[in-house]
Amino acid sequence: MPEQSIEQTLSQLKQQIEAHNYAYYVLDNPTISDPQYDALYRQLIEIEQAHPELVTPDSPSQRVGDQIRGGFKEVRHQVPMLSLDNAFDNDELASFNQRALERLKSAELLADNQLIEYAAEPKMDGLAINLRYEQGVLVQAATRGDGLVGEDVTHNVRTIRCIPLKLRGTDWPEVLEVRGEVFMNKAAFAKINQSQLDKADKVFANPRNAAAGSLRQLDPKITAQRPLSFFCYGWGAISDDWSIPESYTSVIHQLHEWGLPTNPLAKLVAGQPGLVAYYDDLLAQRDGLDYEIDGIVYKVDQIAWQQQLGFTSKFPRWAIARKFPAQEVWTKLLGIDIQVGRTGALTPVARLEPVSVAGVTVSNATLHNLDEIQRKDVRVGDTVIVRRAGDVIPEVVGSVLSLRPDNTELFVMPKACPVCASDVVRELDKAVYRCTGGLFCAAQRKRALEHFVSRKAMDIQGLGDKLINQLVEADLVHHPDDFYGLTLAQISGLERMAEKSAQNVLDAIQDSKQTSFARFIYALGIPEVGEVTAKQLAQHFKTLDALKVADVESLIEVPDVGEIVASHIRDFFQQTHNLEVIDGLLAAGINWPEVASNPPQTDSAFNGKTCVLTGSLEQMTRDEAKQILESLGAKVAGSVSAKTDYLIAGEKAGSKLTKAEQLGVAVLTEAEFIELAGVQNG
Repeated sequence: MPEQSIEQTLSQLKQQIEAHNYAYYVLDNPTISDPQYDALYRQLIEIEQAHPELVTPDSPSQRVGDQIRGGFKEVRHQVPMLSLDNAFDNDELASFNQRALERLKSAELLADNQLIEYAAEPKMDGLAINLRYEQGVLVQAATRGDGLVGEDVTHNVRTIRCIPLKLRGTDWPEVLEVRGEVFMNKAAFAKINQSQLDKADKVFANPRNAAAGSLRQLDPKITAQRPLSFFCYGWGAISDDWSIPESYTSVIHQLHEWGLPTNPLAKLVAGQPGLVAYYDDLLAQRDGLDYEIDGIVYKVDQIAWQQQLGFTSKFPRWAIARKFPAQEVWTKLLGIDIQVGRTGALTPVARLEPVSVAGVTVSNATLHNLDEIQRKDVRVGDTVIVRRAGDVIPEVVGSVLSLRPDNTELFVMPKACPVCASDVVRELDKAVYRCTGGLFCAAQRKRALEHFVSRKAMDIQGLGDKLINQLVEADLVHHPDDFYGLTLAQISGLERMAEKSAQNVLDAIQDSKQTSFARFIYALGIPEVGEVTAKQLAQHFKTLDALKVADVESLIEVPDVGEIVASHIRDFFQQTHNLEVIDGLLAAGINWPEVASNPPQTDSAFNGKTCVLTGSLEQMTRDEAKQILESLGAKVAGSVSAKTDYLIAGEKAGSKLTKAEQLGVAVLTEAEFIELAGVQNG
């Protein structure tokens, strides 16, 4: 390929990719699919690897650069990045507006009864950044710092997809400094904190800290893994070859045209009534936004008027931040209570001296788990920092150590469930403490009952969630064995239950007594014991008595049962309450045929093999294929790994097929599977 042609191709690819980035990250309106985008990006990388001399700073491939050596360099701002004065109520906002009116009238720029127009926009709770473009290309990004000197974070800002490496259009000034806020939205914040917890790393206190911590990574590859966003709200130095429009909103519109993200909630308002109305409107929307804001910024729209109003020693007189009510407050931690969830997980809850947070009185807040309590060093009697963000459950952020009394004690998780007194165990390799009284514990009642009657468990037709709720609320059912003592009068007396419908439910309950050992094990709802594991347990132990007394060592001998699952099974059968419910079920008449020994067909091609099913099969259902494989001695897994022997792929096979091909796993079509298994069609 001629050199000129390569350069043209590369230029076109860069333009296409940046256009797609703009549509996806700025306009939130993707123009191609992810695979199509990936194909373009791969083509770009291949050309640049073959011709490294053609790589330029504005290439999409340069969004993640080399690790920064020796920390961040200082950057002196050409135009200082000043902070704003604050207004905490409408009276202070009115005073700001009145001062501006008087100054502009005295300068004869404003007529009597004329209202000042203000550009109003959400005050993002993030990190202020100055972006410097030269000839349309991003050359530097710096934090605000002290307003005069910041830190060079160019490497990391390049990883933020919504910030263009090269401006759109062609009419930009030779030098353009754009100012705005880097932030992390709520969903990304929740995801990164969960990732931190999973790795036993320190979690971030709030999205602002997460954004700041991500932007100050010395390795931009780490920053690239943390989804950051950006809205521009102003400018710094601009070269003289561009005539600045007359209004702030016109400049922001032009920045948006050049590809820089701007907040879609920004609005032009007039006078004090407009200031207050916008505040009330945005405060009402605040909790529903997918990012954090801590107030509103108002700026006089006419730039000539801004220049007339000027600055104090600290702030511009033409702008102000109207702050929202605080979402973090201090109060006393009176105690730590334990809540037991539907799955038996124990959650510590802070009992607080009531305090108003963002206009809501809070007396309880989540503490997540024991690891978090210990990490934050929170103790009863402490003065604690409580945070509430929108409809999110309030949480204790940490303690004010300087105010800690001398007699505080470390919190200890209870050894017995506060609801049913069953043993509490900590799950291996997890921060979760769980009640082991799954069949008996009232906190887990509805979930246990719903699981017990489900299709793959006891399969009791007609006993749906709504009917179970009615039975529980009428105090007719506490544990699964109570289903078998229900009468026609009790069921037909419930709302929307005619006698015929009630009789159908009773018949289904009666029919469920004839089951299989595997179904019964699955119906018990033992944590981590799914349908496949239940079948393996039934086949291995044959009888309930043998399973009940099995220790961890013997349980681990069962295929698919590791130490964690074995511990759950042992803990479950060690609880007297659970055994009492099981005895009640057997006394009600639940039974199953003796589990026959089922030696695998040693002459089968699938004997001892691990198989995975994916896609849609035409000759049979996936469940039927699974049964055939198990009858031939195969183990059927749910995901592809290096230990997988065969992947049986039907129509529309997806990621499992891709992974199998990457790992070199043998892939069988449905026809090949049928032939190898010796299945007779029809």
